[in-house]
Amino acid sequence: MQKTEEAEGAQQSLVFFDLETTGLDPNCELVQLAAVSGGHSLNLYVVPRCRMQRGASKVTGFKVHRQRLYLHRQPVLTNSLREVLVSFIAFLQMLGRPLVVGHNIRRFDCPLLARALDEFGLRAEFESSVSGCVDTLPLSREVLRDYGLESFRQENLVRELLGVSYKAHDALEDVRALQALYDVLRPKPEVICRHRFTLDTMDDKAAVTAAKVPCRLPGQRPLWEHFKQTVTVTEDHNRT
Repeated sequence: MQKTEEAEGAQQSLVFFDLETTGLDPNCELVQLAAVSGGHSLNLYVVPRCRMQRGASKVTGFKVHRQRLYLHRQPVLTNSLREVLVSFIAFLQMLGRPLVVGHNIRRFDCPLLARALDEFGLRAEFESSVSGCVDTLPLSREVLRDYGLESFRQENLVRELLGVSYKAHDALEDVRALQALYDVLRPKPEVICRHRFTLDTMDDKAAVTAAKVPCRLPGQRPLWEHFKQTVTVTEDHNRT
């Protein structure tokens, strides 16, 4: 009974997080922040202070016109960057110092998040509200190193392991899909520990380097058949 409660507690202490931004350069700004934990979700938008790069707009559907943010030509409600960060911290605190989990967050999302937190003096409050961060990109490379995958992009992993496609490049859809993906990856505690970092240690060299693996041989079964599980990764965009 105790082990079951501990496992449930561990599951409840995970928050899956993603950002959409004005571009991919180091000075890009946040446009959307989304997080989910079980049935709890957070989805907030910001009018960026710099211009949306054309490539980013094309991929995400975000555009700014006269200081209003549009998603696929529809206006969306926005908050100030500080309000978004404070709301995210409150979401984390509600869940009791969770692990923050995301795909490729160590190299992209977390540095951007750290810069924004520093701007408003919120970094210490964020750090005290979480027990660390985990990047599922290197984690999945370790867990799936024997399966011969060519790409570890999140969309590809969801397609390979869950047998479904979803609307990528929308932060809320991305985190819902990642939560489903993590459920089938089921990394062991020691694997999670190897990929754990904080905002202060995210620039350190990752402890685990993925080995090169061969491509899947012709005629092999789809990978998702090895991870049979019924999941839903696309839901109502407006639920928060």
